[in-house]
Amino acid sequence: MEILNLSLPATNRFASNYLEQSAAIQPFFHYRFNDLHEDTKRIAELNNRPFPRMEVAAHIEGFMEQYPSSEAVKKSINKLKKNNSLVVIGGQQAGILTGPLYSIHKVISIIKLAEQKERQLGVPVIPVFWIAGEDHDYQEVNHVFVPVKDRIDKWTYPEKVHQKKMVSDIQLNKDICLSWVENLIKNFGETENTNSLLEFAEAIISKSTTFVDFFAYIVMELFKDYGLLIVDSGNRDFRMLQKEFFREQIVHHDAITFSLLEQQKQIEQEGFPITIEASEKAANLFYYDQRVNERILLEYNCEIGRFVGKSGAIAFTKEELLELVDDNPTKLSNNVVTRPLMQEWLFPTIAFIAGPGEISYWAELKLVFEHFNIKMPPIVPRLNITFLDRSIETDVSELNLNLTDVLSNGTEKEREKFLAAIKDKELAELFSNTIEQLLKQYELIEAKTEQLDSALLPMLRKNEKYLLKEIGFMQSKLEEAGKLKHDVLLKKYARVELALRPDGFPQERVWNVFYYLNQFGLTFMNKLMAGTYEFDGRHKVLKV
Repeated sequence: MEILNLSLPATNRFASNYLEQSAAIQPFFHYRFNDLHEDTKRIAELNNRPFPRMEVAAHIEGFMEQYPSSEAVKKSINKLKKNNSLVVIGGQQAGILTGPLYSIHKVISIIKLAEQKERQLGVPVIPVFWIAGEDHDYQEVNHVFVPVKDRIDKWTYPEKVHQKKMVSDIQLNKDICLSWVENLIKNFGETENTNSLLEFAEAIISKSTTFVDFFAYIVMELFKDYGLLIVDSGNRDFRMLQKEFFREQIVHHDAITFSLLEQQKQIEQEGFPITIEASEKAANLFYYDQRVNERILLEYNCEIGRFVGKSGAIAFTKEELLELVDDNPTKLSNNVVTRPLMQEWLFPTIAFIAGPGEISYWAELKLVFEHFNIKMPPIVPRLNITFLDRSIETDVSELNLNLTDVLSNGTEKEREKFLAAIKDKELAELFSNTIEQLLKQYELIEAKTEQLDSALLPMLRKNEKYLLKEIGFMQSKLEEAGKLKHDVLLKKYARVELALRPDGFPQERVWNVFYYLNQFGLTFMNKLMAGTYEFDGRHKVLKV
C-alpha cells in the first residue's frame, strides 16, 4: 500500500503550532514529541514513580476475557506486569460502529507507535486504548454518516436515551441494533464483501449488551492480533482501582482548579483560545446518581463548604465525599481535567496519542500536573489519514487537481473556475441585454402609468417582477442544459469532494470504517497495519 506524506495545517491553530513545534507553544508542555532524548528523560521520571501495574494488569486481564483475544493480547498483559514496561495510550468515546474514522486512526496510531518505541528503547511497550465509557453525551455517539448519491446522509441509531447515562450503562437492544446495522450496510451497496461483513456484524451484536461492548468487540476483532489492550473508564471494577487517586483529587480540588485557570491565563496571553470551560467553583468530578440514572457535575460552594450538583439538589461535605470514595468509588467519575491525571497515575506512559483538540486541552493542564509533582507525557499527534481510492485518484488526476489543496479546501473553488470557463458568454450577454431593455421599458411604462392611474402601479411592479423571474428561470434552464454537456466532469468534482472532503470536513471526521470494510473486506485493517508510518505530524494519504 502506497503512503503519501503531505504537509497540511491542523484543524485548529494551536495544534498547527504544535505540529511545527513553534516556540510559542513549548512552555505549555514538558516534552517535545518523537525525540529519543526526551524519551530517555521521560523514562527516568517514570522510574521514580510508583504504578499499580499488577492491579491494573489483573483488571485488564479479567475485563478483556469477554472480548476477542489472541496470544499477542496475553503477551501484552504479561508485559504490563514488568517493572520496566511502558505504555502508549490514547482514547475515544464508544461511537456506534466505532464512530468516525479518526477513532480507528487513533487505534492504529497507538499500536504502531508502541511497536516503534519498543524497537527504539529496548523495553516492553504496550498499546492501550482507553474507552471513555463514563461519558454521557449520547448524541455524540449514536450516529454515523453514509454517502448517498452525491451527498451525506446522517443515520441515527433509533433507540432514545433521555437521561445523562454513562455510555457504559446504555443497554443495546440486539434486534433493533441488528436491523439498523443491516440496513446501513446494505445502503453502502452490495459488493463481494457485503455478506461476510453482515455476518461479522451479526456475530458481534449477538455478544454485545451495551454500547461499550459493541465498540470493544469491533475494535478487538479488528486489532486483536496486534496486542492491543483496552480499558473502559465507565467500568465499576476499573474505578475501584482509582480510590487513592479520587481522594487526591478531592483533597486538592481547589488547587487543581486554580492551576488550570492559571495555565489558561498564560495560554490566552499568547493569543490562543481556551478549550476547557471552567470556573473557580469547578470540582472536576462527576457524581453518578443511580436514582435518576444521571451523571451530575459537582462544583464546590465555598459559602456552605460543600460539593454541590444540580443547583444544590445534591450536596456533600469533603468528609462525606471522602467516605464515598472508601465505600463506593463507582459513584464518582472524572471530567476532562481529571481524566488525564487519573490516566497518568495508573499507567507508565511513554506517549499519549492525541487528536488536534486534545493537544489544545492537554496544554491547559501543565500546572495541574506540576501541582502533584509529576509531568505530562510526551503528547504525540495521532496519525491523520485519508484513504484515496484508485478511482478517486484517477478523477483527481483527470481534473488536474492538487491533492493537498483538495484535502485542505475541497473542490468547490476549482469547480467554480471550471464552470466559469465553460459558461456560454454569448448566452449570458443576450439575457443581460434582455433584462436591461426590459427594465428601461418598464421605467417608461411606470412613468406613463403614474400619469394615467397611479393605483395600477403595484400591479405593474408585480408584473415586472414576474417577467424578470420568468426570464431568470429560462436563463437557468439554458445554463443547466449547457452544464449537461460537461456532466461527466462535474460528477467527477462531486465524487472527489464526497470522498476526500465531505461537506467541507476531513474524511476522517465523517465516514465510518464499515463503509471501507464493505468495499475492501475484513482484511482491510491488516493491509493498513502492514504500512510503515512516521509520527512526524504530516498527513498520511493511503492509496487503497
